[in-house]
Amino acid sequence: MSRRGAGRQGGRSAGPHRWLTVALLLALVTGGCGFRLRGSLDVPPALSPVYIQSGGLVGDAVAARLQGTAVQVTDRPGDARLLIRILSEQRGSRVIAVDRQGRSLAFLLSYQVAFDAVDGDGQPVLERQVVSLDRTFDDNPEVATLGKQLESDIIQQQMADDAADQVLLRLRAALAAR
Repeated sequence: MSRRGAGRQGGRSAGPHRWLTVALLLALVTGGCGFRLRGSLDVPPALSPVYIQSGGLVGDAVAARLQGTAVQVTDRPGDARLLIRILSEQRGSRVIAVDRQGRSLAFLLSYQVAFDAVDGDGQPVLERQVVSLDRTFDDNPEVATLGKQLESDIIQQQMADDAADQVLLRLRAALAAR
């Protein structure tokens, strides 16, 4: 018997129709269970548009997550009916492992963000909250310093992205409770 027909049923391949059907079913199931893309936020019309008050990485990450969503974002605080305020961003690091010569082998990088949200009249929508994140950073003393700095910067950006997700999750919960 020839292997040429193996994998086919009745001489026809599964084709793109099966994959389209699977994709449609998956979309229906995930939509029906309440699944949302990370960073999605439902802002009541009475609190739209939104202004993000920040000068750092987390505010930029929140704004990026809201792009392409139904949330209207303004760049003028006077027009906003909801202000997401990033009150502070603090980064830190400390040595958590050293070698026999006293050179650092690992650091604990920390990122702390304080934020709140108020409506256009200054009334709290979400009280001041703090998100604290920690990551370890292995530091091989024999690797070029430029590479280590780039890796550290990437980890810091990832922590800012994670903090932005936490800000939006907490804001989503606060808005759902209103």
